Amino acid sequence: MPSSRLAFDPATVGAPGSHAPAELYRPEGAGPFPAIVLLHGCDGVGPHYRTWARRLTTWGYVVMLVDSFGPRNIKMVCNRGRDVPPELRAQDALAAADYLRALPEVRASRIGVIGFSHGGWTVLKSVLSSDAGVEVAHPFTAAVAFYPGCETPRSSLLTDTLILIGDADDWTPVARCERWRDTVTRHDHTVDLIVYHGAMHGFDSERPPHAYAGHMVGQDSAAAREAIARTRAFFQDRLATP
Repeated sequence: MPSSRLAFDPATVGAPGSHAPAELYRPEGAGPFPAIVLLHGCDGVGPHYRTWARRLTTWGYVVMLVDSFGPRNIKMVCNRGRDVPPELRAQDALAAADYLRALPEVRASRIGVIGFSHGGWTVLKSVLSSDAGVEVAHPFTAAVAFYPGCETPRSSLLTDTLILIGDADDWTPVARCERWRDTVTRHDHTVDLIVYHGAMHGFDSERPPHAYAGHMVGQDSAAAREAIARTRAFFQDRLATP
């Protein structure tokens, strides 16, 4: 099991589609722009996450898509989620945010995070004061977790957080996220849990429902449209508004 977080510098951050340890996507214009760290699921970086990166840039964000698996010579962890534990990936996310803060085109005080499945699980570690295994010096400004794994929070919330999940999800059950919402210490931060009736794991996928790694996953187009719009509004309110 890997034990050290990734480090980011110009040699390890590449262009979109470069398969570098992190890919940097920039919107048009001079900036400075708010920024978002994007965290892939248990299957590693692929087209779905690059689609999200491009979508976020059209909304006016610099996006850093972090590959937590490739640099560690791991292809996927869908049946062994703790081969790269979310606490370690949360440290990757925090390191990526530090890299973004140093870029002249980024508004250093407006950095969010978004993640999917294993990446959503990672988001929920990164927004707590010490669940990432380190004290968080510079919290994210906003966080979105799509169908995350939800565990009992061990520390207090640092960031307004949006969780999006389907009630037909047989991989990351909604009841666990309801418990997370109800038990986390908020300190005036918000937690919004949005549940989509009939939606499975991966409901924002481009693929129709199918079996994968012992679970049912796949698109629910109505849920996906609403979740995308809600994500845009959530980030707009917290990152893009002066």
